[in-house]
Amino acid sequence: MGMVGYTVALVVITVIVSPCVYGKQLTDQQEIKVQRFLKRLNKPAHKSIKSEDGDIIDCVPITNQPAFDHPLLKNHTIQMRPSFFPEGGSAYTKKEAKAITQVWHKSGVCPDNTVPIRRTKKEDILRAKSIESFGKKNHKSFGKGTHQSNPGEGHEYAIMNSRGGNYYGTKFVINTWRPEVEVPNEFSLAQTWLASGSGYDTNTIEAGVQVCPMLYGDNNLRLFVYWTSDYYQSTGCYNTGCSGFVQTSKKITPGGSFAQVSQYDGVQYGFPMLIWKSSGNWWLMIGDEYVGYWPGNIFTSLGDRATTVQWGGEIVNQRTDGRHTNTDMGSGHFADEWYKKASYFRKLETVDGANTLREPQGLYPYASNGNCYNIKEGGTGSSYWGHHFFYGGPGRNANCL
Repeated sequence: MGMVGYTVALVVITVIVSPCVYGKQLTDQQEIKVQRFLKRLNKPAHKSIKSEDGDIIDCVPITNQPAFDHPLLKNHTIQMRPSFFPEGGSAYTKKEAKAITQVWHKSGVCPDNTVPIRRTKKEDILRAKSIESFGKKNHKSFGKGTHQSNPGEGHEYAIMNSRGGNYYGTKFVINTWRPEVEVPNEFSLAQTWLASGSGYDTNTIEAGVQVCPMLYGDNNLRLFVYWTSDYYQSTGCYNTGCSGFVQTSKKITPGGSFAQVSQYDGVQYGFPMLIWKSSGNWWLMIGDEYVGYWPGNIFTSLGDRATTVQWGGEIVNQRTDGRHTNTDMGSGHFADEWYKKASYFRKLETVDGANTLREPQGLYPYASNGNCYNIKEGGTGSSYWGHHFFYGGPGRNANCL
């Protein structure tokens, strides 16, 4: 299969969470099952922080976090810091790595030797199709090349793709907006994918920002992480919805909402993100904070390296009332409007086998429905922009029905 076909097949795997009817009374057996699941996810906390956005943040002892329920991590030794940092590349991290503010920070701080974890509530579980599907991506088709002409299941993309190669990480600045999501079972996100393998052996590491009412119960912009080692079949989840991702930061939590977002033709917000492989684990750094890592031994092919990297936006279009959704991607404005109006990724870099940051070569864009959401490559610009692109759109319009 050609690279484009592979790329589209890779990214068109994402979450469609079926709605659950609120007010439906659970049987005693169902209630017991839900409570057991909540107990497994929500570990005993040294301290709990009630955030003004409605979240409860539990400060859980770092050695008792959900990650270590994974059978391959039972005897895992926590790596508190990466062994090494990628060399070279741009100097933007030191200049731009300002403190990242999540809403819960206004209400308290977690003690040393704990990690902040967003508490999962009963209503979070009830919004999912089932306990088994909670926090997981759900897909229904795998045919090779079939997504090329039909992205499938209502998912639409505007992404930048690397050419095939050997990659050990990526670094970039992501512009953050709060896209409007029209109906609760749609979402809008901006993220990076690092992937390897093929077919049902596809492994991915994913991180970015999303508005996902079905997962979180609101329309706030939130940080997320994801992983899978079997093409989204039975492994992996968002954030701490299952065991896997190891948190080390007491300041930043996956699933936490952001206090500041960009404004159209106004102030712009964003942050540097770096994912790289160190001593067998894949680290996530946001700003100047080591958030945590995906242990290498939960993967198969990604235990070695990634073979493709992607950056960009994705939405779900449920075609309510038989028409295209009004759900925004990015700022809700097309890429052609550029800075302060369209959303962007800038300073794109990848990590090579020598642990050196380099500007990627041979990038190519893909938009699954350019009349609704598009992407424009900016090429290599100033030291501020580097290799960059703008993307996004409003969804439904005169050319997107």
